[in-house]
Amino acid sequence: MARPTRAPEIQISLLRAAPLFPEKLVKVVSAQLGLSRARISAEVRALVEEGYLVKIGTTRPTYELGPNRRFIRTYKADGLSEDRVWSFELAPLLDNLPRNVLDIANYGVTEMINNALDHSESKSVFVYMNLSERLLSIAVADEGIGIFRKISTALNLPDERLALLELSKGKLTTAPSRHSGEGIFFTSRVFDRFHIRSKGLVFDHLDGKELDMLQEIEDLDDADARNGTFVYMDIERNSPRLMKDVFDEFSSGPDDYNFAKTIVPVRLTKVGDENLVSRSQAKRLMQRVDRFRSVVLDFSGVGGIGQAFADEIFRVFANLHPEVEIAHVNATPEVQQMIRRAEVLRDEQGGQLPLLGSVER
Repeated sequence: MARPTRAPEIQISLLRAAPLFPEKLVKVVSAQLGLSRARISAEVRALVEEGYLVKIGTTRPTYELGPNRRFIRTYKADGLSEDRVWSFELAPLLDNLPRNVLDIANYGVTEMINNALDHSESKSVFVYMNLSERLLSIAVADEGIGIFRKISTALNLPDERLALLELSKGKLTTAPSRHSGEGIFFTSRVFDRFHIRSKGLVFDHLDGKELDMLQEIEDLDDADARNGTFVYMDIERNSPRLMKDVFDEFSSGPDDYNFAKTIVPVRLTKVGDENLVSRSQAKRLMQRVDRFRSVVLDFSGVGGIGQAFADEIFRVFANLHPEVEIAHVNATPEVQQMIRRAEVLRDEQGGQLPLLGSVER
């Protein structure tokens, strides 16, 4: 069996030591790790070639951090503070980023570390950051109960896969006295890609893609079978995205910045291969959405729905919650027909506020 390489360990040690020992980098890391200077020098050359270190001079070279940055560390959860991880560890490495991308990174890092600390029951938190020529990548992982299990237990869901539906709605927290439930929702939308993996379930939100992706890993390897949650997010280092624009998209108006609008992927209501036909499924879909003023139901990937499913949403729920505006997008003609039947029956009963109906996105 081949011996595991120590290259990642050596490179991380070099990147940590470079700002402190620019003139004695090889000597210091060689002593720290008990490895030869030749071995350390080989990794220095690799980091220079990849843009993580810059070499200055030849006879007695000094080294400084290059335009690309990398960070890996596992922390003990007890006593850890997410703002200190950001301010003292990551922010100094990202000083060459545009302000808007730095703000997004700050938000994502602190929200995800805080979630791990407050919800996971893990004894440790793993943080990874890589800044390449094009992309900023960040990962936060723990070894706790697992986010989907935590949500399904707290909401008494019959299947952990339904936790993905609740995540996509927003305003979800298992500790309402300490959290607003907005962190994961907005983090998933300010980054180009947001990915959560836990115990064989994977959730992906990609900017510009209408469908949130749900995947079940059937043949779990050791990493996927372990308890805990792995969160990955990335954004182009020169992205023009502003956090304010993302928050404005889901706010109630220019003078009231409540989280008032949500877009719900209807397809996540399904468990396995079941069809969306029952009132219980519709109630599952509309659970907690009365917390919003505006709800857009995205029917992408849904070929058809049953009469009872449509009636429960567009007549029963609408009558019970006239203050909630319900719209739908990406519905097939078959789905639109079922929705219209429910709306007509609701209107015939009279006395209710009109819905928005179908909208363009």
